[in-house]
Amino acid sequence: MGCKEEHVDACSCNAEYETRHNMLKEIMEYTFSAADIALYCDTHPEDEKAIAMHSDYTNIAKDLSDKYQKVYGPLSIHYPCNKWRWLEEPWPWERGNY
Repeated sequence: MGCKEEHVDACSCNAEYETRHNMLKEIMEYTFSAADIALYCDTHPEDEKAIAMHSDYTNIAKDLSDKYQKVYGPLSIHYPCNKWRWLEEPWPWERGNY
């Protein structure tokens, strides 16, 4: 599905929103999975496969979060930055994405 000339800007905005949304969804999936595996490891501390999986998912979530935050700004107050980027961009309800 291509963009007509008059809709090029709208399509690029939609593509950027999709990319941002997909990245955030993936971060949430890996973060949830790591937390879920951590709960399992609480009761199965000898399960080396689960411990390795937890480590992998935690690292993937961190890497994805770092990539996301470099492009779109902080996900939390704990991300180091020299300015408050969320003040520079429209709030979600100002973009119509709520």
